[in-house]
Amino acid sequence: MNADLLRRLNALRRKRHAALVVTDTVTGDARLVSEHDDLAADPLLPELQARFVSGRSGPVAEADHVLITAHLPPPRLVVIGAVHVSQALAPMARLTGFDVRIVDPRTAFASSERFPDVDLDARWPADALAARPLDPHTALAAVTHDPKIDDAALVAALQAGCFYVGALGSRKTHAKRLDRLANVAGLERIHAPIGLAIDAQSPAEIAVSILAEIVSVLRSRGD
Repeated sequence: MNADLLRRLNALRRKRHAALVVTDTVTGDARLVSEHDDLAADPLLPELQARFVSGRSGPVAEADHVLITAHLPPPRLVVIGAVHVSQALAPMARLTGFDVRIVDPRTAFASSERFPDVDLDARWPADALAARPLDPHTALAAVTHDPKIDDAALVAALQAGCFYVGALGSRKTHAKRLDRLANVAGLERIHAPIGLAIDAQSPAEIAVSILAEIVSVLRSRGD
């Protein structure tokens, strides 16, 4: 990889933009493709689109001597709600490789005593997510059970194309949520009730089910 390509790749990484390095394994020529490039005329368009979703590196079966190396940003998890479930979810998600951020305007809940060494944001989600926007490489889990807090975050996550969007609550609660957000596109992408169906009961068990579902969605992208 030449110095100019590496410099441009590192610049994209700092911006959390996905990038692909397309290399001719015979000549050694390489080019850099960003997820924000206009790829309509690229002869490898379907393959590039698939790799941006899956993040998988490897040769291109339909193109001789072409190798694609994927560089996707590290996954992030934004949790809306500094609740008991979040206390268990945050350390587990960090151990799994996620950058974790918790947003909750209720400062009695979002305290460093309850969440040591966690990125806490005590603003309302609309303000917090406007200041530090979501992106397609982020998962969002809304767990306050309070529409005044959760709804704006869910809308922002859908609009940003987050790879995972989940919300705590029963099917009845989610039906009411869908009625409130009826004019929002992409509501079918919300995982609700949140988490895998493992009959979780305690906050820690619910956190396990949420993280397992997030990882499952992350690893099955592009399948």
